[in-house]
Amino acid sequence: MSVYSTRDVRSEVEYWTWNYYQNKLRLALIGQSLFGQEVYTNLRKQGHKVVGVFTVPDRDGKADPLAVVAEKDGTPVFKFPRWRVKGKPIPEVVEAYKAVGAELNVMPFCSQFIPMNVIDHPAHGSIIYHPSILPLHRGASAINWTLIQGDKKAGFSIFWADDGLDTGPILLQRECPVEPNDTVDSLYNRFLFPEGIKAMVESVQLIADGKATRVPQTEEGASYEGIQKKSNSKVNLAQPAEAIHNWIRGHDKVPGAWTVIDGQTVTLYGSSMLGESVPAGQPLEIEGASQAGVVTKNGLVLYGSDSKALMVKNLQYEDGKMISAAKYFSSGDTARVELTDDEKKIAEEIRDIWKGILSNVAAIEETTDFFKSGAASMDVVRLVEEIKQKCAGLQLQNEDVYMATTFQDFIQMFVRRLRGEDQEEEMVIDYATKDVNNMTVKMPWQCFINGKFEDAENGKTADTINPADGSVICKVAYASVGDVDQAVAAAKEAFEVGPWGRMDPRDRGTLLYKLADLMEEHQEELATIESIDSGAVYTLALKTHVGMSIQTFRYFAGWCDKIQGKTIPINQARPNRNLTFTKKEPLGVCAIVIPWNYPLMMLAWKSAACLAAGNTLVLKPAQVTPLSALKFAELTVKAGIPKGVINIVPGSGGMVGQRMSDHPDIRKLGFTGSTPIGKQIMKSCALSNLKKVSLELGGKSPLIIFSDCDMDKAVRMGMSAVFFNKGENCIAAGRLFVEESIHDEYIRRVVEEIKKMKVGDPLHRSTDHGPQNHKAHMDKLVEYCEVGVKEGATLVYGGKQVDRPGFFMEPTLFTDVEDHMFIAKEESFGPIMVVSKFKDGDIDGVLSRANDTEFGLASGVFTRDINKAMYVSERLDAGTVFVNTYNKTDVASPFGGFKQSGFGKDLGEDALNEYLRTKAVTVEY
Repeated sequence: MSVYSTRDVRSEVEYWTWNYYQNKLRLALIGQSLFGQEVYTNLRKQGHKVVGVFTVPDRDGKADPLAVVAEKDGTPVFKFPRWRVKGKPIPEVVEAYKAVGAELNVMPFCSQFIPMNVIDHPAHGSIIYHPSILPLHRGASAINWTLIQGDKKAGFSIFWADDGLDTGPILLQRECPVEPNDTVDSLYNRFLFPEGIKAMVESVQLIADGKATRVPQTEEGASYEGIQKKSNSKVNLAQPAEAIHNWIRGHDKVPGAWTVIDGQTVTLYGSSMLGESVPAGQPLEIEGASQAGVVTKNGLVLYGSDSKALMVKNLQYEDGKMISAAKYFSSGDTARVELTDDEKKIAEEIRDIWKGILSNVAAIEETTDFFKSGAASMDVVRLVEEIKQKCAGLQLQNEDVYMATTFQDFIQMFVRRLRGEDQEEEMVIDYATKDVNNMTVKMPWQCFINGKFEDAENGKTADTINPADGSVICKVAYASVGDVDQAVAAAKEAFEVGPWGRMDPRDRGTLLYKLADLMEEHQEELATIESIDSGAVYTLALKTHVGMSIQTFRYFAGWCDKIQGKTIPINQARPNRNLTFTKKEPLGVCAIVIPWNYPLMMLAWKSAACLAAGNTLVLKPAQVTPLSALKFAELTVKAGIPKGVINIVPGSGGMVGQRMSDHPDIRKLGFTGSTPIGKQIMKSCALSNLKKVSLELGGKSPLIIFSDCDMDKAVRMGMSAVFFNKGENCIAAGRLFVEESIHDEYIRRVVEEIKKMKVGDPLHRSTDHGPQNHKAHMDKLVEYCEVGVKEGATLVYGGKQVDRPGFFMEPTLFTDVEDHMFIAKEESFGPIMVVSKFKDGDIDGVLSRANDTEFGLASGVFTRDINKAMYVSERLDAGTVFVNTYNKTDVASPFGGFKQSGFGKDLGEDALNEYLRTKAVTVEY
């Protein structure tokens, strides 16, 4: 329940310019921690007067973060060890508090018991932040119990303090969904900390403005749970897997759920649920478990009483040492690295950071232990954030500190991470290799999720076939719904809390440029993969499939730091003045579903714009052509794209594509494919969460050839318009209209050119025409020709499968095609030229026939008369019109269709807007 109106999470600038506060209060802040520090800072930023800060005494010579910032500002700071003795207020403490003259007590995080004569003293009383949706989970371990009990929603309450335990009237509440693998840290960092700070400031202003509510708490559904201690946090392994998972993540990091392994007490961290398939590994007996665990390359698998499985990432021994669970059976230390002079300088800067945190320690020695020197969990956060601030783009997590607790171990870990050695070690690729095209091609075949290649959750695979001979290239992971969910969760985390969302746009562009460079470096390998997996002629794959993909990433890399809003003059609310400006913001997690005709190029067209705009993505390649997308995933890691930003899940459209359409955390879906599937996707996206959609669908693109054309060019370009990429081309000319006076000559010359075409192995450099993409499509094309003949069209050339291994279709030519015929209306998506005559001079008549289709992707006209060309181009109902050329696409020019060919644009500046939203901000001053 939301007691006060819930608003969307605002950016910092928008939030703090949301309102200019007129009423200000004198405040006493009673509390501690970084949370208290941020509340204090932002209240002062809004003009409120903090007349006193009451916090905890220094610990081991270190002041609390709230005290540090308040003392720096000159705000009076009081560090009372306690407020009561034997339940009675200490008079001198209460008098010191009353002397500051506060009108409201603000208690953002307070671990001390505050007397009621302090709580009730100010004119406005006291408000407290509590990290649960009260009355649920009263008590000091609310976040932990939210996870332990498997709640689907988390949140916080700001309430008026009374003499009960978290029972006072509610001022406002906010809530958020609990993700399946959320931890205390992820919930706190994603929502409870940033939104809690804003809500505390908002609450103070509501009180100042006389608008604050007091909604009594109900006892219905109320619960109180005490602080968990290590002694009672042992995990019961004789229960269902989800309950075990909830117990572990609810105790992560403090106090830590533990069990006994080989006679030792071992604490378990980093739990996540697994699907049906469990990776192979080494069995490990665990006390109290229903069956043995398994140490795998990804971590320790535990089984519940229901035989379902969960994965534990890290283990910690009683001496405080933490290891990766995957290395439980490993022995020996990693060889120590020698630091360069520059790395030694950075190490000394990090030593200063340790010294700033461990101020009670005289000197930071190589053997100084972070935790044995008095550091707590909030000090871990501070250490990680200070180092990340100093080393932009460095991937460093809280867990890294727990796994390298001494200074020398931490520096070794840090340097390896800085060099990228840890990242390379983590990226294990089980390649499928093939000696082909005078090279050894190395092809990843597993799902790519959160920066790693891994088997599909259910362990299933599917064969991918070489259309040139029908042989199996390799097996490829066949993703499940669970894999999509994991990929979306990784993309969401990467967008919300990872470095990608905080990265400077120019730095993001640098990474995309680097990715394009790596694609260029591997262009022969990529083109070879495209050729054997999709049947593309190698020379065309090198120039277009791969070449244009590289150009696309470079083009959009240049856009990263040029995305901007505008200022808008509006009517002034006199006597005040107003400023209105707009911001272009990324959408969040985007899904991309690409077709099989240009596997890599379609990936590039959509994902480059998506990434340049600052989004993260989950991409499904076509089931029959997944290999170049997975090779691309490998290159993204080498380029330094942070984990989770790009995820590739090969599989079926009915399962993987449908889950993407339905998933509530995906904010945009871009699809290229057939019109019927596009309609289904649009419906699912609407019913799920009204996600934004862009669709590039079927086409039946008309090409009109007038008698005054350049005949040589019209023949050459007309051939290309139909037979380019074996006719498997979205904008292929599905129907040619040739003016009657040149019709026969045009057909004669086309037949001559078709006879010169070399059909054969797509890897041979002299081949003009390779195999169709897959057998089902080949069979459909043969059937298409049979229908054309049956309806009375004249089959001038081809119409059959080539008598050789593989899926080769003869280049085909039909004439005398009438408007009512099937082949006049339906797209073949193959090397089939469909030609109709039109009467000399009948411009409007041929335009009417050309537009008499539900499709509107592309079109073309050949004429030397510029006036005629402009007249026709204005009236052709298609997203692209080619004049005296065809297939001339460019990365800077928008591409997309009308009518049932879809909506939305790829390429050009227009494509960026498909992956951005516009926010208007109005400021009164």
